[in-house]
Amino acid sequence: MPRATLEITVPDSVWIGELSREYPDAQFEILTVFPKEEGGVALAEITADDIEAVVLAMDEYDEVTNTDFLQRTAETGLVQFETSNPVLLLPVRNAGTPLELPFTVVDGSVEWEVTAPRDRLSTLGDQLRQFGIEFEVMAVRQEMETEQLLTPKQLRLVQTAVEEGYYDTPRECTLTELADEADIAKSTCSETLHRAEEKIVKEFVDETDQTDERAPAMRA
Repeated sequence: MPRATLEITVPDSVWIGELSREYPDAQFEILTVFPKEEGGVALAEITADDIEAVVLAMDEYDEVTNTDFLQRTAETGLVQFETSNPVLLLPVRNAGTPLELPFTVVDGSVEWEVTAPRDRLSTLGDQLRQFGIEFEVMAVRQEMETEQLLTPKQLRLVQTAVEEGYYDTPRECTLTELADEADIAKSTCSETLHRAEEKIVKEFVDETDQTDERAPAMRA
């Protein structure tokens, strides 16, 4: 399944975009998000030279309906806050794409990691544009499901080969030593590895070609 890295430019119309630009040295690490019927609740670790000033400024936004310090030090605060309009997360929800947490907002920018089918990644791009959120696709790579790609015997042998250093440079394990470690004949070891490697390489090339063809559909 494709895994995309997106660099999001948070517009000033979204409160955390404006706030993070007002305090460009501050880091807003969003740890968890809880959707509600209207709005949502989030937990964030905020790091700043004047953490109290940043949280007071956050609390002044109309969209932020509540802020609570759960833990604080001189420069770091664990803050739970509620927002009536979580615009930044609406495109993700509407596209049905799971967003990996945590993510960090700094000076109006945030990097997202999203793993989803290609059609949903394309829908996410459409949703971001619809909400006026600029973005750039930094990378799209294929997460190969080796458990489904390889037979259990092939998977065990490939894992053993990696652990024993068969694929290291320089090689730390010969084919004979690998066969002894796996307790199989050298010829069986060679054939099994070759078949597994063939599947892995062909799957990687095939999925890379498809990703290269479809990734531009997401680009802003």
